[in-house]
Amino acid sequence: MKNKEIRVRFAPSPTGYLHIGGARTALFNWLYARHYKGTFVLRIEDTDQVRSTEEAVNVILEGMKWLGLDWDEGPEKGGEYGPYYQMQRLHFYQEYTEKLLKDKKAYRCYCSREELAESREKSSKDGENPNYDRHCLNLSEEERKKYEAEGRKPVIRLKIPAQKIVFDDLLRGEVTFDGELIGDFVIMKSDGIPTYNYAVVIDDAMMDITHVMRGDDHISNTPKQILIYEALGLTIPEFSHIPMIMGQDHTRLSKRHGATSVMEYEKMGYIAEAVVNYIAHLGWSSGDEREIFTKEELIKEFSLDKISKHAAVFSMEKLNWVNSEYLKNMPIDSITKMLLPFLKDANYIGEEESLSPEKNEYIKEVVKLLQGRFRNFIQFIEYADYFFTDKIDIEPQSFQNVLNKQDVPDILQALQEQLSSLEYWNEENIENTVREVASSLQIKGGQIIHPTRVALSGKKVGPGLFEMMVVLGKEKTVKRLKEAVEKIKEVKK
Repeated sequence: MKNKEIRVRFAPSPTGYLHIGGARTALFNWLYARHYKGTFVLRIEDTDQVRSTEEAVNVILEGMKWLGLDWDEGPEKGGEYGPYYQMQRLHFYQEYTEKLLKDKKAYRCYCSREELAESREKSSKDGENPNYDRHCLNLSEEERKKYEAEGRKPVIRLKIPAQKIVFDDLLRGEVTFDGELIGDFVIMKSDGIPTYNYAVVIDDAMMDITHVMRGDDHISNTPKQILIYEALGLTIPEFSHIPMIMGQDHTRLSKRHGATSVMEYEKMGYIAEAVVNYIAHLGWSSGDEREIFTKEELIKEFSLDKISKHAAVFSMEKLNWVNSEYLKNMPIDSITKMLLPFLKDANYIGEEESLSPEKNEYIKEVVKLLQGRFRNFIQFIEYADYFFTDKIDIEPQSFQNVLNKQDVPDILQALQEQLSSLEYWNEENIENTVREVASSLQIKGGQIIHPTRVALSGKKVGPGLFEMMVVLGKEKTVKRLKEAVEKIKEVKK
């Protein structure tokens, strides 16, 4: 290595979106680099030409940017160790392959799929490991030319020595594999494209990666990679394999657990800092009782010895709690600005550019009223719909259980009449009016407050009634009370 600076990498395959598991791997590497003032490299492993797409690359980059995981080297940044796309590095893999062939540590294999399947089947029947039988290890020049004349294009296999492979995992301690169980595996496919394990070793070595931190689903790849490092005489980095993230049913994390693309969380109305805070705690703990950290605090506290050796459990409920904690402490102006695209998508406001100062102020008042009651922006849209529509939908159950009672039309009509003549529309005057109507009708406060809430919002629960009425305004409040009375009477006919 050129220096002792810590260099880590996140190397996604652009075959889909950036999911929570990948985002956590990226975050842990990013935190490690920032904690030790090292370098965080982003590399795109795009050798799967069938599934890799430019769109997927863009989605991954977008997800990284949204989470605030800035990389020091990689796409859009460059760097002295580039290129950072594997398909632009094919000449490097070819050079190393020629060296292995020359040193007789690798060889060309011309076996067809059918021949390989037949060989594996025979090995299984004989009670042997179904590894490659080295049929092509010592081919004569004549045999080689015969295969090539048949149009066979060879793969390149690494010659595996019969030895134990031992490495010290920074999380798990000493890990041992039996090399005899691995067999001579393919490092270069017949089309000249490297296999995953081969390309990743050469890239990590050439990019001076000092620490490889990844999910423990890669642990079975590590012995193969170590054998490649040794065959090429390259420095082996430190490895740490992080336990997987599981769903609450302790099965592998999937969409049914709420685990979607990172960018879906943005669309669902989550705050990037909250998502980072949450996934940082999926398998890592600072050791104290705190659960909400700034990025600076995460960087300061992060270390490998605080990563759990057990699988983390993903919980949408916990993510919602973390996000709600961020929302509770965000300035109203910031929340309002972030809410505008969601209000626009719901057709509650027009184009952002044409938003009037009055409308913007109204939105801020609604946000202030509901702050602490919603967990994400999509939930805000669901909770706050009655503030942005002229005609509200009353929940059927709320209508039946609260409004559709004998005395309710008279109660609401009496309140409507009194509020219509109210000169100064403020919380104190509204509350006094409601209390006075209740007193004149000789009913308890709940008998007027509950139906009024449903008539104005369509819901049984919500913010304080009097504050809600102030924000709705006199005209809308009186109109909705009148409409509710008419609807009840119509149903009772």
